[in-house]
Amino acid sequence: MSKTLFDKIWDSHIVKKQNGYPDAIYIDTHFIHEVTSPQAFDGLRKRNIPVFRTKNTVATADHNVPTKNQHLPIKDAISKFQVDKLTENTKEYGIELYGLCHEFQGIVHVIGPELGITQPGMTIVCGDSHTSTHGAFGTVAFGIGTSEVEMTLATQCILQYKPKTMKIEINGILGKGVLSKDIVLYVIAKISAAGGTGYFIEFCGSAITALSMEARMTICNMSIEMGARGGLIAPDQKTFDYMKGRKFAPEGETRTKAMAYWKTLFTDSDATFDKTYTFQAEDIQPMITYGTNPGMGVGITDKLPSENEVSSSELLSFKKSLDYMGLKAGQEMVGKNIDYVFIGSCTNSRIEDLRIVADFVKGKQKASDVEVWIVPGSKLVEKQAKAEGIDKILAAAGMELREPGCSACLGMNEDKVPAGKYSVSTSNRNFEGRQGPGARTFLVSPLTAALAAITGKVDDVRKYV
Repeated sequence: MSKTLFDKIWDSHIVKKQNGYPDAIYIDTHFIHEVTSPQAFDGLRKRNIPVFRTKNTVATADHNVPTKNQHLPIKDAISKFQVDKLTENTKEYGIELYGLCHEFQGIVHVIGPELGITQPGMTIVCGDSHTSTHGAFGTVAFGIGTSEVEMTLATQCILQYKPKTMKIEINGILGKGVLSKDIVLYVIAKISAAGGTGYFIEFCGSAITALSMEARMTICNMSIEMGARGGLIAPDQKTFDYMKGRKFAPEGETRTKAMAYWKTLFTDSDATFDKTYTFQAEDIQPMITYGTNPGMGVGITDKLPSENEVSSSELLSFKKSLDYMGLKAGQEMVGKNIDYVFIGSCTNSRIEDLRIVADFVKGKQKASDVEVWIVPGSKLVEKQAKAEGIDKILAAAGMELREPGCSACLGMNEDKVPAGKYSVSTSNRNFEGRQGPGARTFLVSPLTAALAAITGKVDDVRKYV
């Protein structure tokens, strides 16, 4: 029987299946952090249940950590409490923790791939919606709630109804200045922030296979922003090459056996999907969001929709979003002054992203009235950036390479955008207050963000590259 890649992985991990009930799925790797794990550990403690497979659980501190002076005690009381709790819980239950100042500490969805923990064909969960990032390696990876974190800790399994399948195929060659972030923002703008609800998406096509692994991670990271349960991309030689030599990736004969399995991980040619979309790469320009969900995006030179172009069912939320953002229907985004630039998050904080930024800002100076936060996704990314002199390039441009963490993605730490200020951000969400109470967020690629840091306004990067 022909199967999609998703079906192959899901079906091979079913522990128990019964009609009318969710499948019991075995989980290969469970990532945890300080925000969604404390209540789960309390649940285990109250029922006197151990963690079933500690070696399959990986912990790191990322959401609440400061991105400066990490060697000092955390100042924010709530953040300190959560990070301390993670330390206590992992010690009590015998789980490996990559805490602050550990050489492997970083954003949970950055460290998994770079350490070789994430491997093709796996099932992966975490109490974080952007667990879909790991799907770039041909994994079934998705976010779960706190009660499900407890379930996974206790049993290494999870109860889930099987999602429907969607194929998003993107063919052609990307234009200059267009990155993977622009691809996914374009797709979300086309199908809406709810267009993938109920589906697990496979991204494919010549434009996808041409992407680097880190660019593919950006695509899968934001599959959740179109409402999908997750997204994945079939592994190929780029995947295998990326994994070679990484800390926990298989080596020698073990790698040979693993490769034999990994090479079976593709969608059969005659397999069918529940829904399919096809796009052309040549139609995609640098993108920017203007509203309060990732589906409210336009090409950088396009005007915002007029009220006549918005459906009656969406008109009220459209007006509310523009009012919050201080924008008007039909206006242009190019030339809009901004106050903050954030380059980081589990979407765009890898070494490739920092290289793109450094290459663009080299020999230039940031705008004097713009605050710029550049935050690596992990200690390994930070170390590599310094080895390549990226920190010095940024410093010469008036910017600072900070220390790893989720930072200004979600306003749970010290890096918050003040109310009413405009932020150009490489993160994944532009919800009201996401980057701080009253903050106004434009989502863009690292290249468009780098340009905004230099000019102090929204502009079309294609004029400069």
